[in-house]
Formats: sequence, C-alpha cells, structure tokens
Amino acid sequence: MITVSVAKDFTRYPAGRYKQNGETSGEAFRERFLEGPLRNGESVLVDFDGTVGYGSSFLEEAFGGVVRALKVPSSFVKEHLKFKSADPSICEEVVEYIEEAGRKLG
Repeated sequence: MITVSVAKDFTRYPAGRYKQNGETSGEAFRERFLEGPLRNGESVLVDFDGTVGYGSSFLEEAFGGVVRALKVPSSFVKEHLKFKSADPSICEEVVEYIEEAGRKLG
C-alpha cells in the first residue's frame, strides 16, 4: 500500500478544483497521486492530517473525479483507497463524493 500525506507530499494548503485554479487543486492531486496507482490496481492510504483545511471543490474533484477519470465503479475506488484523518467527517465526505460520482457514472 502506498501512503500519501496531503500535507507532507503535496501541500498544507489544498485548494481549488482544477489545475487552472492552481497547482494545489484537487485535479492536480488526483493526477499526481491517485490515478497511476489505481490504474495499476494498487491501494493508496491518503492521510488528510496536517493541512489548514479542505474545500469541497478540492475533495470532490480529487476523489469523485478519480471515478470519472478512470471510469471505474465507486466500489473499486473504495476498495483501493483508504483514508486517515483526525476529523472523521473529512473521510465521510470523501466517501460520499466517490459514491455520488459512481451513481452518475451509471
């Protein structure tokens, strides 16, 4: 399992949905840390601790976006992504985005 600390490996200030909003966007995080390992069937543990917070646009694009980008069922993403946070509501929000993206994908 690959472990990714958002704060240590990416930024303490995650913000924005798309790369046009900046290099600390959800799209940039997804492309850099999630898509490759998931395409290879690897599991990733995402550690959310240590940042100044998360906007819904960042979380939705990073995690709901991975379902759309890879065109995989939400069950596949939930099986291969694990989450760690001192604030469990972040993990719950991320799972909701994954599930919603899966429902829309059909």
